[in-house]
Amino acid sequence: MLGEMKFFLGLQITQSDKGISISQTKYINEMLKKFQMEDSKPVGTPMVTGCKLSKFDDTKDVDQTVYRSMIGSLLYAIATRPDIMHAVCQVGRFQASPKTSHLLAVKRIFRYLKGTTEYGLWYPTGNQLYLYAFTDVDWAGCVDDRKSTSGATFFLGGCLVSWSSKKQSAVSLSTAEAEYIAAATCCTQVIWMKQMLEDIHIHYNEPIPIFCDNTSAISISKNPVMHSKTKHIPIKFHFLRE
Repeated sequence: MLGEMKFFLGLQITQSDKGISISQTKYINEMLKKFQMEDSKPVGTPMVTGCKLSKFDDTKDVDQTVYRSMIGSLLYAIATRPDIMHAVCQVGRFQASPKTSHLLAVKRIFRYLKGTTEYGLWYPTGNQLYLYAFTDVDWAGCVDDRKSTSGATFFLGGCLVSWSSKKQSAVSLSTAEAEYIAAATCCTQVIWMKQMLEDIHIHYNEPIPIFCDNTSAISISKNPVMHSKTKHIPIKFHFLRE
């Protein structure tokens, strides 16, 4: 009744015979203007390589209200910008007591968005709906509690449909354990997506691949024997093996 959808809750949707494009150019420009970052100098990455933020930073405190408002705006921007997902989740951990170093990291994300306002998601037509996922993790990346951060991306028909970045609930004692936990979490999401697709009569007879770059984690998931070296991994993460 309202015609073809072109703008909805900050999302700009462009539909054509070739596919659908979803972006947030207008929202990002308004966000930059709101926080007086519209004239900032663009940078090529949302976060400095090897950046380690800590809640025990010695720099000065900053206004919590402004900091939380900036984080909230960025959290909505990741609806179409998976490239800033990890950086936003990193700076979002310090909303209780933000420091100057944390604010500078947030402003770098804004500067990255300044130069990439046109970025978005593209879903071409005619693709086969095959499902696959990628998973990765940093080991003991958080300098405060030494927990690892898992990341995963999920593709349907070659198009990115879901992504995540989350700190793990327990400290991993090895890179293999951290990768194994990340893969198990990814596996639960893949099974949920498979069941959801089957509800709309899209069935998968072949195994759904999950790509992991750690050979030890892959070996643990394939080995039917419980080794003594992996007993310290919580039982629930052996869900991946099944």
